[in-house]
Amino acid sequence: MDLNSIGDGSATMDPKPKGSASLAAVLSAFIPTWVVGFAFVSVFVLIRQRFPIIYAPRTFLGTVPEKDRTPSAGTGYFNWLSTMRKLPDRYLLYHESLDAYLYLRFLRTVIFICVIGCVFTWPILMPVNAAGGGSSTELDRITISNVSKTDYLYAHAVMAWVFFGFVMFTVTRERLWLIGLRQAWTLSNPNAKRLSSRTVLFLSAPRESLEQSNMPRFFGDGAVRIWPVTKPAALQSLVAKRDTLVEKLEFAEAVLIHKANSKKIRRTIDTHQTARLSYYDIPDLVKTAIRLRSKPRTFPFASLLGLGYSKKEDTIQSLREQIKEKEGRIEEMRKSHDLGEPHGAAAVFVEFQTQAEAQRACQQVASSNPLALTPRHIGVKPNEVIWDNLTLPPAGRISRTGMANTIVILSIVFWSIPSGFVGLVSNISYLAENVEWLHFLNNLPDPVIGLLSGLIPPLLTSLLTKDVPLIFRSILRRLGGPTTTVNELVVQKWAYVFQVTQVFLVTAVFSGAATVASQLAQHLQDPMSIPALLATQLPKSSNYYITYFIVQGITSAADNLLNYSDLLEHLFYEYLVDETPRQKFRRYTNMKGIAWAKVYPKFTNFAIIAIAYSCIAPLVLGFAAAGLSLYYFSYRYNLLYVIQPKIDTKGQSYTLALRHLLTGVYIAELALIGIFGLRNAKGPSVMTGLLLLLTALYNALMDKYISPLEKFLPADLVSAAAAGDGDGGRVDETAPLLPNAAEEENVDEEGGRVARSTLVPPAVAEHIVKPTTEFFDPRAFASYDFMKAWIRDGAAYDSSSGGEWLPAPLPEYTDEDLDRAYTHPALTSRTPVVWVPRDAMRASANEVRESEACGLRATDAGAWLDEMRIVRLDVGDFGSVPVWKRAVEY
Repeated sequence: MDLNSIGDGSATMDPKPKGSASLAAVLSAFIPTWVVGFAFVSVFVLIRQRFPIIYAPRTFLGTVPEKDRTPSAGTGYFNWLSTMRKLPDRYLLYHESLDAYLYLRFLRTVIFICVIGCVFTWPILMPVNAAGGGSSTELDRITISNVSKTDYLYAHAVMAWVFFGFVMFTVTRERLWLIGLRQAWTLSNPNAKRLSSRTVLFLSAPRESLEQSNMPRFFGDGAVRIWPVTKPAALQSLVAKRDTLVEKLEFAEAVLIHKANSKKIRRTIDTHQTARLSYYDIPDLVKTAIRLRSKPRTFPFASLLGLGYSKKEDTIQSLREQIKEKEGRIEEMRKSHDLGEPHGAAAVFVEFQTQAEAQRACQQVASSNPLALTPRHIGVKPNEVIWDNLTLPPAGRISRTGMANTIVILSIVFWSIPSGFVGLVSNISYLAENVEWLHFLNNLPDPVIGLLSGLIPPLLTSLLTKDVPLIFRSILRRLGGPTTTVNELVVQKWAYVFQVTQVFLVTAVFSGAATVASQLAQHLQDPMSIPALLATQLPKSSNYYITYFIVQGITSAADNLLNYSDLLEHLFYEYLVDETPRQKFRRYTNMKGIAWAKVYPKFTNFAIIAIAYSCIAPLVLGFAAAGLSLYYFSYRYNLLYVIQPKIDTKGQSYTLALRHLLTGVYIAELALIGIFGLRNAKGPSVMTGLLLLLTALYNALMDKYISPLEKFLPADLVSAAAAGDGDGGRVDETAPLLPNAAEEENVDEEGGRVARSTLVPPAVAEHIVKPTTEFFDPRAFASYDFMKAWIRDGAAYDSSSGGEWLPAPLPEYTDEDLDRAYTHPALTSRTPVVWVPRDAMRASANEVRESEACGLRATDAGAWLDEMRIVRLDVGDFGSVPVWKRAVEY
């Protein structure tokens, strides 16, 4: 197609774009990915029971409270399927986290959108495209590129109104539903009474605001406690060195114990003198030989200067002395610690009497200085804090944020090079015909060409994008984010930009760009020609995304189940690296997490691609739904059995993902406008242009009126929840949630009344009519009162409650818990206990006694050496583990 003819409307679309992937390319991707996926799942089924620490830690691990453990699947190879079938997604809401449940709901939502899109578009647009009068073949025949009759394009315009309107309604419905859920969840007693719910973090705090006496002046009469934060740089460094020395001591003692239990050492003992072998029976010379000793250090020109050599020292005793020396210096520095004059390089955590007062404090202006006591964050838990980033001055925070954003933007721009290359590789057929030095590719068999254009590009795309969110997170963590949650949300925004630009737009453009490479510069200089560029390139790259969904949905989802990288890492550290109980305990208890900023943008982009192609190449919707369904299954298994989320966004990640979905609507509308314009189809162009304006208006209005409710809790609901029934803020969790039982029944049975009015069978009413009524009435079924009842109804899914609503216990805090909650860890952390494994030779008992004689806490409880001299722990019960204590629910 000649793009220079766009302006006069005389351009026509190629009936069959050259270089577009054929059915052979799709099948070439489909067959090997199915083979690999089947192999991964087969291996997973066979080895799952042998490695429960990898594939089912949530069923037994001591760090998971017993009430929150997933029921064991039994000993059968496929029993876990029955357990997964019985446990609903809402099980995660009560036993894992709000974010875990919402993530599965997000996947179900985008699958639902894709399936409804297939229902709308396949019966209408596929026949229209096939009979469109073009000469395209194979999969291209059922895309819009095969339509040469202008009147046929009205079908695409009408379907755009129907389907995109449905997408916008679904997004709005979910946002309203989520607002009600977050309000009900956050204001429930166990969450509202948590310390973090009543605490606000103020950054860039002036010196006066750090004083307890000035608390009412800056934060009002509702403030009851403050935790000032300045940076104790020297103390922090000293504490880190002390902890490192403790780990070195544990390693040295573990090596000693390991050697003492070797057969070689046992042979040195006169077994005729003792009935039971013991460390104390080892000859003194042998004991000295097996202790680690530091190597003598030499100095340059030592003999000339008369310095000689340093003495060879006992490593274990030397480390003990160094730890005690560091311990003394730490105590001295803590006693002399002073806030000093931070010049804005400080922060303060402020506890308020109620959640309502904390919400008001977070929303009001606390200082006349525009850079002081801002930004503010509520609901921050101590384990989310990035302490080094709290004490940045305002100018430093702004400059670091700008620097981080600049680096991220440059990274995205740079990634256009490999992403464009992947797009060109998917168009290998055209390149082989038109690039002279690639003519040899024409001699390759068709299956090989199919693999090069169908399988290799999606694999390259997966490899290129896999670690991008990790890179972004590392950049933002080093350059200013105060908490892991704040960083995660920022990373999610940038990862979404990366996914849409690189995985979708750049790849889509370059996938068909070989035919219009000389025109790319013109489009960059003329933004008004972007719709025409999308119009020409999106149809050509549709088959690439079919193969992309195949590869992602089959191999990546199967890889999520097998998780071979974690398995190999476990085996490597279990038998070759871990020498101390602390190393093993840390690895066992550090359960696999999930990075919301990595998974949400990826699958948001899946949905965006599917929506963008819905009226252009409807087949993409089906493959997207299938791929997302496989991912949903794999993530459902992992969240039930394996994953323990470490970042709590309180549903904000889901909110961001819903807002990002509309990008697919905008891209689709722009592409359709370009296609209709190229075909000089005035009626469809006007219809789609009007739809674009209405979409922008709808989006602006929804953000204006809904966004405040997504960011903050309404004051009336917070005050009402805090007041409760006058019992000191303790709401009666067993009282009716609505004014009377009849009203609650009215809400719950809204769909039932409609069903009865239609005189349909009860099964149809329950499973079809009622869900449909709930879906199309989001206002009634997403209210605060209804969501409270919805949460309470979840007791039926809670095996520990016996199917009855049991109010969760309120958090209780000791004075020590409150004092340490938001105090810098360098000011409160104790010297770690020296933990060594118990052994048959009782060498550990000797090391514990010697360490205690030096004034250190030491123990050999909770860990032991087995017959193969491998450290073992009781992973099901950590009650005897000296370094573990149940986390405080802040």
